[in-house]
Amino acid sequence: MRSDPQLFRDERWLRQHALGLLHFYYPDCLDHRFGGYVAQLSDTDGHVYDGKAKHLVAHCRLVFDFAVGELLDGPNWCRSAASHGVTHLREWRAEDGGYAWVRSGREVADPRRTCYGHAHVLLAYATAAKADIVGAEPAVHETADLIAERFREDEHGLCRGKLTADWEPDEAYRGQNANMHTCEAFIAAYEATGEEEYLDRAYTIAERLALELTDAGDGLLWEHYTTDWEIDWSYNRDDPTHMFRPWGYQPGHLLEWAKLLCTLAEYHDADWLVERAAHFFEAAVENGWDDEHGGLVYTFDRDGDPIVEDKYFWPPCEGMGAAARLATVTGEDDYWEWYDRFWTHAWDTST
Repeated sequence: MRSDPQLFRDERWLRQHALGLLHFYYPDCLDHRFGGYVAQLSDTDGHVYDGKAKHLVAHCRLVFDFAVGELLDGPNWCRSAASHGVTHLREWRAEDGGYAWVRSGREVADPRRTCYGHAHVLLAYATAAKADIVGAEPAVHETADLIAERFREDEHGLCRGKLTADWEPDEAYRGQNANMHTCEAFIAAYEATGEEEYLDRAYTIAERLALELTDAGDGLLWEHYTTDWEIDWSYNRDDPTHMFRPWGYQPGHLLEWAKLLCTLAEYHDADWLVERAAHFFEAAVENGWDDEHGGLVYTFDRDGDPIVEDKYFWPPCEGMGAAARLATVTGEDDYWEWYDRFWTHAWDTST
């Protein structure tokens, strides 16, 4: 089916589409042998190609997905599947409160503790708490406190990224990506519990990265920093195609921040939030959109020229969310046009 922009703004169709995506995973993703979910389903025919590997982030995202299905008044299995995931996530938790990066079956395969992973744990619990999944809300507070204790660097207002199984530093690197997801998770924690402290933590991360460190650089949000949270312009300069830490600006992350800043603006009256969201959005589409073939390049350099021109699935998704948020908060129709453009490109290139 070719794209139809009218459908993409229809709330009933969007709900149906979201539940259809969940149905692709359910019930095959439920793992009754090792617990939790099997995330490794082929995107061509849905067959399970690895029934043992369990990645913390993939598990948390499925908890989030099924909890959203429950919030959308989806089928009863959305609730039971979300509860199934929360139960296993509680079993994943170690005695010291941390969550290993990867498990194989029921055994730990990679014991490292990451801020990125724990941010997704918090997001999963918070979203499940919004859906009134039993046991989720107490886990929100527990996980929020753990992140503050183990990852947050109070003198910088930001979080370090990777630690060993004994909570010792594992690298001399700081990055915005894990902090962006931590900001997202604390917003969700605030929405789930009403705890103002969680909103304050989210705002502090946004202010430090999207305002102060952005202004200290080129006016856009750089990805890589030193352990003192100084901009590291050289990190991976010789490896610009690195999958997870490429050199350059990432349009997808600029759009993701635009979405988060608009969400924060619902709860905080700082003028810079929406202004900076619009600035990030404009930079992402101006420098990242491929006018000839459509889609967003993966990275661009400090002069706005493309570096990695490969197209990934997730940046247009962030673009949809950012465009819808900005259109709603500003009332400007240009954002709805971008919303349609992101959807049309994603639909026509993936179906």
